[in-house]
Amino acid sequence: MTDSKYFTTTKKGEIFELKSELNSDKKEKKKEAVKKVIASMTVGKDVSALFPDVVNCMQTDNLELKKLVYLYLMNYAKSQPDMAILAVNTFVRDCEDPNPLIRALAVRTMGCIRVDKITEYLCEPLRKCLKDEDPYVRKTAAICVAKLHDISAPMVVANAVAALTEINEASSSGQPLMELNTATINKLLTALNECTEWGQVFILDALSQYSPKDEREAQSICERITPRLAHANAAVVLSAVKCLMKFMELMAQDSEFVKNLQKKLAPPLVTLLSSEPEVVQYVALRNINLIVQKRPDLLKHEMKVFFVKYNDPIYVKLEKLDIMIRLASEANIVQVLSELKEYATEVDVDFVRKAVRAIGRCAIKVETSAERCVSTLLDLIQTKVNYVVQEAIVVIKDIFRKYPNKYESIISTLCENLDTLDEPEARASMIWIIGEYAERIDNADELLESFLEGFHDENTQVQLQLLTAIVKLFLKRPTDTQELVQQVLTSVYHKPPSAFVEGRTGLRRALPKVSGEAEEENAAAPTVIPSQDSLIPDLLNMDIGAPPMMQQPTQSSSNDNTNFSGGSLDLLGGGLDSLLGGGTDTSVAAVGGTAVPPAGVVGNTGLLGDIFGLGTTESVCYNAPKEVWLPAVRGKGLEISGCFTRKSGTMYMEMSFTNKAMTSMTDFAIQFNKNSFGVSPAAPLNVPGPLAPNQLKDVALPLAINGPIQLMDPINNLQVAVKNNIDVFYFALLMPMHIFFTDDGLMEKRIFLSTWKDIPSQNEVQFNINNVNMNPDQISNKLQTNNVFTIAKRNVEGQDMLYQSIKLTNNIWVLTELKVQPGNTTIVACLYS
Repeated sequence: MTDSKYFTTTKKGEIFELKSELNSDKKEKKKEAVKKVIASMTVGKDVSALFPDVVNCMQTDNLELKKLVYLYLMNYAKSQPDMAILAVNTFVRDCEDPNPLIRALAVRTMGCIRVDKITEYLCEPLRKCLKDEDPYVRKTAAICVAKLHDISAPMVVANAVAALTEINEASSSGQPLMELNTATINKLLTALNECTEWGQVFILDALSQYSPKDEREAQSICERITPRLAHANAAVVLSAVKCLMKFMELMAQDSEFVKNLQKKLAPPLVTLLSSEPEVVQYVALRNINLIVQKRPDLLKHEMKVFFVKYNDPIYVKLEKLDIMIRLASEANIVQVLSELKEYATEVDVDFVRKAVRAIGRCAIKVETSAERCVSTLLDLIQTKVNYVVQEAIVVIKDIFRKYPNKYESIISTLCENLDTLDEPEARASMIWIIGEYAERIDNADELLESFLEGFHDENTQVQLQLLTAIVKLFLKRPTDTQELVQQVLTSVYHKPPSAFVEGRTGLRRALPKVSGEAEEENAAAPTVIPSQDSLIPDLLNMDIGAPPMMQQPTQSSSNDNTNFSGGSLDLLGGGLDSLLGGGTDTSVAAVGGTAVPPAGVVGNTGLLGDIFGLGTTESVCYNAPKEVWLPAVRGKGLEISGCFTRKSGTMYMEMSFTNKAMTSMTDFAIQFNKNSFGVSPAAPLNVPGPLAPNQLKDVALPLAINGPIQLMDPINNLQVAVKNNIDVFYFALLMPMHIFFTDDGLMEKRIFLSTWKDIPSQNEVQFNINNVNMNPDQISNKLQTNNVFTIAKRNVEGQDMLYQSIKLTNNIWVLTELKVQPGNTTIVACLYS
């Protein structure tokens, strides 16, 4: 009997009977019922009321029955989209069925059901079937991809963008796989309004990588992205905020468009904080923390939403606390301090510590609130809660450093709690306060001495602060604290000070040996240039012209206790090695009874610079390319690189300032520590305008030599402090020695001769330079471009000799003698001042 019988039924109550049969426990009866339903559907009868009953028949192993049910679903799913969702789990399960025919049937049916909600669940099963081991399943899946694009083109666009982005991030080539242009951006923006929420996230992330060609295009993109701020999904909102924050940087910051856009950004960010899941709140807070660093005015009127709730988890509390500090201003500081004081009385110890520290940060950030903050901290100290007291002392130390000589009246209160301090940071802070204000604390020596009893059991931080504080006390009250200094030094060195302050003999042992000593030690003596006595007759026979009418160079004076007189410093060391491009082979130094850094201490760091290959000294960085002096990781996003130049007789510090942080930087200033040459800024540091994120600005700082002098080790060490609106940063660098060579260093020949004769032999420094592939004239010319002037040239027993003079900016003169032979140059350097 054929299936034609199913098309001849016209009796009443048929729908009710079919419903009963579809729910039968007998498989054959259920199968017959589905056939009747399909027949009725074919002849045009409305059997949509049976949709849930037919869907229940999907869960069967009978392939024929499953095909009939899938056929019914394809016809009625569009009219019953909400009911069609009931079949999703079965579809997904059938896509992993052992039978390839069922897997293919499930994928094909899902592709034919043109319901958006079904399409959302199709992507993952389709992705798996595209990699199926059965070719028939793969073919069906490939056809389904085309159907999917026809059903929901934006979804395909979004997933394509996500795939390309992921591939691009994993790629090591560095070349973007997707080139964004105006046409592509318009297509992405069109798809943005039609795809799912996660598709919108992918597209927005891709848009954030685009750089608009002009401000007008940036505004157009922002207008089309702005509606996403009202989306219910937090990820969509944050992705939209990221795009808008980037494009706002390309517009005039004082424009009306930017002001209006900022007003639109605040409400959705605040709304995210009311989200029920705590994790979403935390993610929102982390993003807001970054946003307010860039644009602090964005949420300046929303301080209350960041107040901590009693039931907030600790990680949310700490993040809110950090944002509160960033938003603190004169307008809301009273309200903020009131909150922080309340937080400091809670039971969570970590949170209380952070709250106390936050009060100190507010005092440093908002100067007008400093007195109120100090008063609040004193109130907290009076609570006598141990960890509160210790945190308060730590932040009060920072306040003292920010506002010196302003709040000393509270020191007596701090000293009352000295015995309760058991944490290293708090003890170190209290010791610093005592040392800094020792002249105002009558029993400062007794207080510091109490810490000495267990010196070796203290944390290193405490030990260093104690050493520093006692030295400060000694400098302020030397008569009655000398014994205390000796006591702390005996703690540090386990021996009296006399044991490590060597006399003349000890210093002599530290010096490299002269040639005679080298022979006594059976060591290989360096090549010795003929003594100056044997060279004087030849020098006298040179044509040095008429006697000059000038005085010999005078000894330089210093405004500190540093002595730069003849022989006291090895200015050349191995420095001429790098100057001539060779490697120092042997160095011998001898100075009568005065300490000299061993030859090479200076030269090994290239203090005279690699002059060869640079040409003239004008407008050229001696250490090109610029060296990174302050990396961004130590400069809180500020990176400083630089080098030194000499232009028209003036020294310059060429610097590049790069902002790798999220916020603009302003209020730059620079200061040098005491150094060997008295180098100091000749003008204030001028970094024009605010330094925006990802911006680089070059600055040329003129230098003078009128600053305080202090002998450094090495001699060319320069310690620098740079301040901006974020913090003060410290770094040290080595100045190339030849920036101190002046252009008036050509000594007159007769003066050179008389000076050379008078220099004692113990003031000589000898060393070899190898692999100098230049003849004497080339060497002379090369050195002269860097203010090393040749006075005379002669030939002794087949060896070319060059006699040269150098004048430093502080009137120190250096006379040199070069013995040139193929591949090897020997230099005798005689210091004269």
